[in-house]
Amino acid sequence: MSETNDKQKLNIQIDEDTAQGIYSNLVIVNHSPTEFVLDYVNVMPGTPKSKVRSRVILTPQHAKRLLKALNDNILKYEKRHGKIQEQEKPNIPLNFGPTGEA
Repeated sequence: MSETNDKQKLNIQIDEDTAQGIYSNLVIVNHSPTEFVLDYVNVMPGTPKSKVRSRVILTPQHAKRLLKALNDNILKYEKRHGKIQEQEKPNIPLNFGPTGEA
């Protein structure tokens, strides 16, 4: 028996709302010894506040798999569509609440 036949197939479903996705142009990554937290934000010019639109919490092992999967897919994308041009890092001030000033 081949290795693929030995593995159980995964049945994944997605509802309509989730399939629509959420646009994000900023991700904030934090971690602890046991998890990585990815907060996805949509920052709009001229808007004083931006909300976290989605939060994904991963184990360190899954975070490393995500890194590998993103790297593999970026390489495939660039092979087909050309090199992704990196822009200068935007100066986005992050404010997550009170600054401690009276």
